[in-house]
Amino acid sequence: MHDAVAVDLAAPALHLVPGMERQLGRGRGGLDHTRDGGRVGTVRARLDTTRVWCNGRRGRVAVLPRRASGSQEQTRATAGSRPPSDRLGFCAVLHRILFALLGLGPLLIVLHYATGLGSTAEFVLAAAALVPLAWLIGESTEHAAEHTGPGIGGFLNATFGNAPELIIALLAVHEGLTDVVRGSLTGSVIGNLLLVMGFSLVAGGKGQADHHSGLVSMGVIAAAIGLFVIPAAMGWSGEPERHAIAVASIPISIVLLVVYVGVTWMALRRHSAMHIASDEAVHGWSLRLSLVVLGVATVVTALVAEVLVGSLEEFAHKVGLSDFFVAAVIVAIVGNAAEHGGAVIVAARGKIALAVEIALASAAQVAVFLVPAVALLAWLIDPLALSFRVVEIACLAAALAVVAVTMFGGRTSRLRGWILIAAYVGIAIVFFIAGDRAG
Repeated sequence: MHDAVAVDLAAPALHLVPGMERQLGRGRGGLDHTRDGGRVGTVRARLDTTRVWCNGRRGRVAVLPRRASGSQEQTRATAGSRPPSDRLGFCAVLHRILFALLGLGPLLIVLHYATGLGSTAEFVLAAAALVPLAWLIGESTEHAAEHTGPGIGGFLNATFGNAPELIIALLAVHEGLTDVVRGSLTGSVIGNLLLVMGFSLVAGGKGQADHHSGLVSMGVIAAAIGLFVIPAAMGWSGEPERHAIAVASIPISIVLLVVYVGVTWMALRRHSAMHIASDEAVHGWSLRLSLVVLGVATVVTALVAEVLVGSLEEFAHKVGLSDFFVAAVIVAIVGNAAEHGGAVIVAARGKIALAVEIALASAAQVAVFLVPAVALLAWLIDPLALSFRVVEIACLAAALAVVAVTMFGGRTSRLRGWILIAAYVGIAIVFFIAGDRAG
């Protein structure tokens, strides 16, 4: 097949609202129903797709397909025949849990301003509340994109799909926690490369990922790391927060955004060919409902993120962790939790190639969209220097190298997944030892 396909990262695992499932149509077995042209939720997927670019890591992925080989056709048939009952039962339990957690955000806000919880309780509750809020933002942008077409839809997904991490980063800039900002961004890239892909391989087992698309995503990440070195090296000799480094970060950020826009534009051109051929009515949320939910969820996320950032330092000191470790490991995992679950469920349903592409595209989007967006928007608050520490650059490069070696040839297995998870644990230990920047 040569038509482009839009894939929602969160929806395969996270149809939370039971009433919406009836509106969206339940299909025969998750993603496999799309074989016959049907649609489950907002997911459209075919296993002959090979090249992915994420227009919003919790939103749509523009997939640039190639002609499927005979082995790929066999893989499709095998994957489609897997019994889904156990996995669908797990998804139903997960949906109920996440739906219940949606109340944590408003509850936390009321308790924070009315009673003043301790920093430890506030941080834990805020971290838990961000998980369903991240899903809700991604879900609402996806439904809004169904009504606006691929161009505006891609913009909505890119802007609001990263809203939780973007809000956390900008609030940390406002509080002067620059190491927390850089740590959370570094941890997000590494988490997608190692943790998300690792658990996806463990869930999916043996399979074949598209080697070419993987090389493209890894090449984008490698280019971003190379550009990060320029402002970072300026801070290695001392005074990492000086104004000159923040100024030098501007052209680096612009170049990264140009790369992102270029790749996204090519993906959207392919996707538009599919969009004009579709005569199906949209059975999801209305545009008005989607925008209202998006607005409310974003406001609540901003308030919850404010509590999270405000309690981060005191929480870290009470539990004996550095601010950098909390940001690079805990905050990064929380900010990506919704899409982590989505990628793992996709892999468990037999779509291992798609899950791998989601992980790589997610890491690439953080590197070439979220990092420069934070650096440029920070000038409205307080200039941010992209002066990553040596340990951050080294761990980024090491994570990419481990993925490149482990995924050589495109073959997947549970053993390779455990290798990636072990590598993530090793990097987390390095971050724990490194602690906060001296001085």
